Amino acid sequence: MTLQDTTAELSAFTRDWQEWHSGREARLADPHGFLAVTGLHWLGNEPQRFRDAPGAWSTGTDGVVVVLDDGEELVVGGTPVRGEHRFGVLPERGGVDAVWGDAVIEVAKRGGHDIVRPRHPDAPLRSAFTGTPAYTPHPRWAVTGRYTAFDEPRPTTVGAAVEGLEHVYDAPGRVEFVLEGRPLTLTAFPGHGPGSLLVLFTDATSGVTTYAANRALALDPPAADGTVVLDFNRATNLPCAYTDLATCPLPPAENRLPVAIEAGEKIPRERGGS
Repeated sequence: MTLQDTTAELSAFTRDWQEWHSGREARLADPHGFLAVTGLHWLGNEPQRFRDAPGAWSTGTDGVVVVLDDGEELVVGGTPVRGEHRFGVLPERGGVDAVWGDAVIEVAKRGGHDIVRPRHPDAPLRSAFTGTPAYTPHPRWAVTGRYTAFDEPRPTTVGAAVEGLEHVYDAPGRVEFVLEGRPLTLTAFPGHGPGSLLVLFTDATSGVTTYAANRALALDPPAADGTVVLDFNRATNLPCAYTDLATCPLPPAENRLPVAIEAGEKIPRERGGS
């Protein structure tokens, strides 16, 4: 391969990464994205009122209930609701978005607890957002690994950004790869699409140039022979890297990598990154 070919290949790789990164920044800065969250409210049996959401909220064996005052209205699933509204029992990591004016009230279950998490477009964190610093992308950080499925998914308990909270994932398998001449392994969790995977990890840059608690890497479904590409240039921060109003999972202990992965997103400016 000539120098010209190599330069053209690097330019194409960088353009692809920039397009991906721009899309991610746009989603992060969405009017109702995580930067718009103004509160993390834990629900109990007694009705509670919050300054950034309408009504009185509670939960019990029948799930989440809100009682709206006269003149208050939420739109749930496209239908306006007034007075008492029952959201029912929510699944773990599931939730419902209720529209309130220009805000969205997220009603969800995290770590076995029902929460209300309002999202307002004029939230200061979102208004001040100027983007996330990241390492310059390079193909050397895109490596091919091999995915091996477990005989059956393994329930894996991990900690959370919120002290005392735990998340349980059914890990379908592990990914083995070589980076910087070292054989490494990551336990994988289910991804967002069919057959896709998600790995949570830390490495020797964590707490130095990258966020200390965790980063995430989404993986496409493995090929029939188990081959999978880990492009660490696309390692991302989780919401807890930007705000304390998040319940993000921490990596399992075996996903703490002993190498410095100088690729992907760095510590957000909101946490003192540069």
